[in-house]
Amino acid sequence: MLNSLDINKKPEDTRVVVAMSGGVDSSVVAAILKQQGYEVIGITLQLYDHGAAIEKKGACCAGQDIEDARRVADKIGIPYYVLDYEKKFREQVINPFTESYIEGETPIPCVACNQTVKFSDLLATAKDLGADCLATGHYIESRLIDEATRRRGLYRPIDHSRDQSYFLFATTQEQIDYLRFPLGGLPKSKTREIAREMALVVAEKSDSQDICFVPQGKYSDIIAKLRPEAAVHGEIIKLDGTKLGTHEGIFNFTIGQRRGLGIAQGDPLYVVELDSKNARVIVGSREDLATHKVILRDVNWLGDGAIEDIPETGLDIFVKVRSTRPPIAAILKLEDGSPTITLSEGEHGVANGQACVFYQDESEQTRVLGGGWITKSERSDATEAALITLSEQPFQHAAS
Repeated sequence: MLNSLDINKKPEDTRVVVAMSGGVDSSVVAAILKQQGYEVIGITLQLYDHGAAIEKKGACCAGQDIEDARRVADKIGIPYYVLDYEKKFREQVINPFTESYIEGETPIPCVACNQTVKFSDLLATAKDLGADCLATGHYIESRLIDEATRRRGLYRPIDHSRDQSYFLFATTQEQIDYLRFPLGGLPKSKTREIAREMALVVAEKSDSQDICFVPQGKYSDIIAKLRPEAAVHGEIIKLDGTKLGTHEGIFNFTIGQRRGLGIAQGDPLYVVELDSKNARVIVGSREDLATHKVILRDVNWLGDGAIEDIPETGLDIFVKVRSTRPPIAAILKLEDGSPTITLSEGEHGVANGQACVFYQDESEQTRVLGGGWITKSERSDATEAALITLSEQPFQHAAS
């Protein structure tokens, strides 16, 4: 007889480690599992601790959040531990994030955090503690898709407004089989209701916002502090080569940005390309932003069979190339060994370093088939030709 976590044990004989961030979601997971009779152990990874982050609202895994998780654990009566992972978090998340921004990419540190310290190191700790699974407060569903092998699949949650599948595409099959996501079948409003019914101290706590280790939401401030030498001044130019102004470092910009360019504008201009080699910010019209094809690296395939087995003509899937956008139709192919995605319609603001996540179809609770990191975006022929022309005519860096 399987219990509610699809484990062939009675709840009281099932040990579950819950990753507690100090927020309402993970607190409710710990509380309901304890209520159902499971042996629950709460663990928080202290990932950073810097000045303003201590009292910052909407952060996780530092300062007040650790104290909140401890208070919840005391109330529901479970053992609770804090593990110092600051060094690993800096090495595996913050440093790569910084380097990626300096290279003109738009990284997603939340995915890297899930890949490394949360679903790798914490998962290993849970196994060392003899836990049958690791449970988290993520909004995504995990379902058994193969009774014989006990293989599980990831699916979009019921509450699409909280869908975190975009940030979990890199979860490996081995990790998925060990992880559990008890909130995937609940709307956020119900999670809040449960927290209030259980009188948890975090019941009205605001949700996490922005990147946890950026206290004021300004990524450039973190990069300037960690890598001040990366503030290489350069030029802002249009696709036609017209110089419009100067900047103080390309890490101050992102693809698709319109406001805060520091230049006089007539028609609206958007950041189309960040040329790290020549320290240039290249701008153009919204039409110049439209991406029709992306080339991927480090693809994590969660579909049936191997990705190498997809037809030469390609596989019809749906993809997200931005976390806030709905999945759109696309074709996945292998071209010279590289996974490529051809989009059915142009997407704006797609940047290298972002994720492209695969979905089986467009149904509301479709299966997640994995995804990869965007290493190149291809736009219209005219835009690509203009970018090539500019690359052949490098500009001098502006004086610092």
